[in-house]
Amino acid sequence: MIGHENSATLGERAVAESGGSVAERHHSSEVATANDSDADTVTRPTPDGGDGNYTPPPVSRKPLGCLIEVAETLVLTIVIFWLIQSFVAQPYRVEQHSMETTLLPDQYVLVDKLTKNWDSYSRGDIVVFYPVTHQDDVCTNALDDPGEPLPTPFIKRVIGEPGDTVTLRNGDVYVNGVQLNEPYVHGERTDEESDESSWTIPPDRLFVMGDNRENSQDSRSFGPVCNNDVIGRAVLRYWPINTFGILQTPTYPPEVSQQQAPQPTHTP
Repeated sequence: MIGHENSATLGERAVAESGGSVAERHHSSEVATANDSDADTVTRPTPDGGDGNYTPPPVSRKPLGCLIEVAETLVLTIVIFWLIQSFVAQPYRVEQHSMETTLLPDQYVLVDKLTKNWDSYSRGDIVVFYPVTHQDDVCTNALDDPGEPLPTPFIKRVIGEPGDTVTLRNGDVYVNGVQLNEPYVHGERTDEESDESSWTIPPDRLFVMGDNRENSQDSRSFGPVCNNDVIGRAVLRYWPINTFGILQTPTYPPEVSQQQAPQPTHTP
């Protein structure tokens, strides 16, 4: 009697006749799935010399290295700041009323310390200087005597250049015989503060006065200042921010710069 084969037997025979096998089919599926899942995985030699999927460990920065970098950046910043303040520009705070109304107390100015190396100070410049008294009336650098503490710097306006003759007469200022027009002056008169009323400026000095002539200690009392004692030229008022602006140098008529001709001497 011929028996009937069940469906499972027929299915296995069909698969066998077709040349495939259930085991091979399952294996192929597993390989395909593995390939799909490893599509983004880099195959690298494993530490034991075999092939496999190897993920490198994350790169970590040591705390000591970070601290060294921060310290180097801080030191470099301090050095650059010191160089700028020593040789290029330095901020100063106005403390007195001698430059009103051009400069008021608690305003900050930026002082140019660089251009003095190749450019001389001119009449009308606002300068910051050390009010130093020199022995034997010889101009030496104010920083040459480490035993003497430096006084608080003054800020004034240059009125007389080397070789000029500055004269005070009836409350007015004359330079080389020409009366100055000074719209920056706070007040109406420029009076003497000592027994002197006329000065001839030596080659290495400047005659300076504050814009607030009635409330300023300047060259009228202590004489012309040495070029060596001048720190630099105030070029910018930057604080408070609503007073921000460049400090302009006024212009004077050309006759002021012309030196007076020497008076002829009469011999008996």
